[in-house]
Amino acid sequence: MESNKKTVLISGYYGFGNSGDEAVLLSILDAIQQQNKTYSQETQVEPVVLSQNPLQTEETYGVRAVHRFKSPALIKAIKECDGLISGGGSLLQDVTSSRSIPYYLGVLRLAQWMKKPTFIYAQGVGPIQRKLFRSWTAKVANQAAYISVRDEQSLALLQESGVTKAIDMVPDPVLGVLNKNGSGEFSHALPRVGISVRFWKEDRSDLDRIAAGLYAAYQQRKVEFVFIPFHQPTDMEASKYTMEKLRQYASSIPCSMLTTSFHPQNIICEVKSCDILVGMRLHSLIYAATQQVPMVGISYDPKIDQFLSQLDMQPIGDVNHIDAERMGNEIIYLLDHKQAWQKDKQQRIETLQKKSQIPAQQIHKLLR
Repeated sequence: MESNKKTVLISGYYGFGNSGDEAVLLSILDAIQQQNKTYSQETQVEPVVLSQNPLQTEETYGVRAVHRFKSPALIKAIKECDGLISGGGSLLQDVTSSRSIPYYLGVLRLAQWMKKPTFIYAQGVGPIQRKLFRSWTAKVANQAAYISVRDEQSLALLQESGVTKAIDMVPDPVLGVLNKNGSGEFSHALPRVGISVRFWKEDRSDLDRIAAGLYAAYQQRKVEFVFIPFHQPTDMEASKYTMEKLRQYASSIPCSMLTTSFHPQNIICEVKSCDILVGMRLHSLIYAATQQVPMVGISYDPKIDQFLSQLDMQPIGDVNHIDAERMGNEIIYLLDHKQAWQKDKQQRIETLQKKSQIPAQQIHKLLR
């Protein structure tokens, strides 16, 4: 039987150098590929990506990409597709930018006007502070062919905003990303603590407290700190700031930073090489979970708390309240009890990984 080809256009925050969002894209592409393998004799779904940097996206993932802000190419891509995916990540929120919701809803609405089925894929919805944006979101979501969100708060927000369609609650799609660089065995002279930080508070007091917590751990045991930036170039600057603060305590503290190879698979491998990970970025914690690396989460947004709760964990603190001594003790505790942590969390992580495939399964089914 000749394969029935369907083209799906993927809309998200892609091509901006944010490793977390790139990992979301990778996870969606992986999930689509897995469904293509499962139904190889029936329907093959060909992804096309809306990207800020189409050439880079094409070179990185081996798929066709279209510029997300060039209207003629965008409209042509929607006309030619058989369906549109919007996701995952935190696209529908108005905290970091008031332009995000109008753009992503606009792309969805344009596809709906052209009678294309639209799919909201494992999104973390909110916060949505503007009432008008809530009503827009509900109107567009109610016309989607399929909706899935990654946490209870997103589900509640959509329902409160007026969404009446069925909504699947699924884990973050990045949990389904496989480590294609192999399992790997790592040997280091010192225990390795991975760190993912970002700028949040203007006075940088949150990063000052994190540096103090790292030093509190170093006072108890000599370790190596490896900073892993997830968003370029701002996370590199945040990492440099925290490294400098850390070295003010002791200039000889072993510190390094990943400065090349920001492909999601390379960052996954870097996270896997760590004994534990201290993370502000959500996807740094998710990467750690996929590789069963114990983690210490620092909350700057409810999505951090929501993800950690799925592992029956809580953040060590938030950007306003980080107890350095407590943080240092937690790092040492996890270094001493790494295998126990892995045994305790393994089943939860594997269950989340399996459930993360649900949106791709449902979309492939609807396209078939």
